[in-house]
Amino acid sequence: MVQEEYHKWTFLKDPFVTTVIVVREGLCKTRRTLCCHLQRRLQKVRTLFAVAGRFGLWDRTVDPKHFASFLEYAGEVLSFIPKAAIPYLAWAATVCETSLGILLIQGLWPRWVSLGSAILLAMFGTAMAISFGLKSPANYSVYSVSGATVLLALYTSRQNSKMGPQ
Repeated sequence: MVQEEYHKWTFLKDPFVTTVIVVREGLCKTRRTLCCHLQRRLQKVRTLFAVAGRFGLWDRTVDPKHFASFLEYAGEVLSFIPKAAIPYLAWAATVCETSLGILLIQGLWPRWVSLGSAILLAMFGTAMAISFGLKSPANYSVYSVSGATVLLALYTSRQNSKMGPQ
């Protein structure tokens, strides 16, 4: 009995599994809607937290050294890319993540923004896997979050198709 109760709630640890269960297993409409809204909010927070860390907002010291550290990390993750391209790719990722986070907060084009976010995460996870091995993106659940974001986009698309033309 205790073992069953434990397994019943372990899906909450992994956002991908949570979203699969919510969308696929057909929880009641209220719970499914609540879980999808929660997933969308978590995606917003995750995106903007990552960008805030790059600029030192967590230390309350907005300083170029924080972004310089991010550029060093981007160089490690993108070790297979020519060094001259690293700053451009790091800035492009920052702009994309900021834009996607703001669009998620505003609720504009949720399907396409979620798909864009999933693609960006999958690209990041793939770069991590190439540079550090498969264990690195698995430790940070990069592919799980990317998959959960895809499922969120599919759920949003399904909800919009049920509503019909506006």
